[in-house]
Amino acid sequence: MSKLVHPIAGTLATLLVASFWLSTVLVEAFGTHAQIIAVKLAIPWGFLLLVPALAATGGTGLIRSRGHRGGLVGRKLRRMPIIAANGVLVLIPSALFLAWKAGAGAFDTAFYAVQAVELIAGAVNVTLLSLNMRDGLRMTRRLPMSARSR
Repeated sequence: MSKLVHPIAGTLATLLVASFWLSTVLVEAFGTHAQIIAVKLAIPWGFLLLVPALAATGGTGLIRSRGHRGGLVGRKLRRMPIIAANGVLVLIPSALFLAWKAGAGAFDTAFYAVQAVELIAGAVNVTLLSLNMRDGLRMTRRLPMSARSR
């Protein structure tokens, strides 16, 4: 079961985080205040899919690792606490704060400062999740192994 759930949950989690990040960048660059409000209020609802997807990815990843801690498995396992801490300590609180501020129409210095932090932290998580996906594809031989990853 974990062989099926892990890649589906991991792909869903990566796509959700990337879509949150990309929608924020696009609406901030080209959108109106009403569109920014809509995106900022929608993102926390996405947590209803994202949090279970990340939990399923992490849980099935631990099951699939079967106690191995070296090589690609080790790299993936070392990235997961960073992804989780970044999400729990930075991204979720930032998204909730920004939804609150946007809902109140308060596009002030605090809004944009937290928005900047959220974009940086989101880019870090998209990168780490993508690296984990790449390494997972290499482990299943769906991507060729590079000389460095052996």
